[in-house]
Amino acid sequence: MLQIGLVDDHRLFRKSLALLIDSMDNAEVVLQAGNGKEFLEQLESVSIDLVLLDIQMPEMDGFETCKQLRHLYPDIKILIISQLTTKESIYKVMDLGANGFFSKDAEPEKLEKAIRDIWAKDYFFDDDLATVIREAILWEKRLPANLLASPVPITRREMDVIRLACKEMSSYEIADKLCINVRTVETHRKRIMEKTSSKNFIGVILFALRHRLLLMEEV
Repeated sequence: MLQIGLVDDHRLFRKSLALLIDSMDNAEVVLQAGNGKEFLEQLESVSIDLVLLDIQMPEMDGFETCKQLRHLYPDIKILIISQLTTKESIYKVMDLGANGFFSKDAEPEKLEKAIRDIWAKDYFFDDDLATVIREAILWEKRLPANLLASPVPITRREMDVIRLACKEMSSYEIADKLCINVRTVETHRKRIMEKTSSKNFIGVILFALRHRLLLMEEV
């Protein structure tokens, strides 16, 4: 059972979201908070697997909360759910270590896919935001093309792992596809994250996209 936290300063939206999540199989909301400060205080006594986090909140916003979470609770997965869909904001939360971004304007039935994708793949991209995300990846000062080349070598086998992970394959499925054992896949994933200085696997995907090792269509 996925233990989920909700952090949003709009109480009615938060309560409605909780009802939606509680109707899903193997998922339940065990924590609700109106801002990041309140959320972090509750985490001292409540354990969760994943948090749905708004950006614009009083006292402690989503950016600072995301930063604090990655430092204090690195195993908690983060799905940003917000109306703030500028390329700057999307890039910033991804760079801070969020596992995905979901627009509040998206269809409600897509939320379950977002949650399942993050749990299974470690990341989620909303198709409706693909163009914005693509711009966000290249937003950081619009580097010249010759500076976008990968600063670290990524082997062909490591790219195989990245591409198969993008196809929603688990480590067991990747191992079967590549005819290697699961431990080897996990070793590859860990090494790739270390090479790219990524906080999670979405960081690896963003690295590969930013440095033109992957096409957006492959994600």
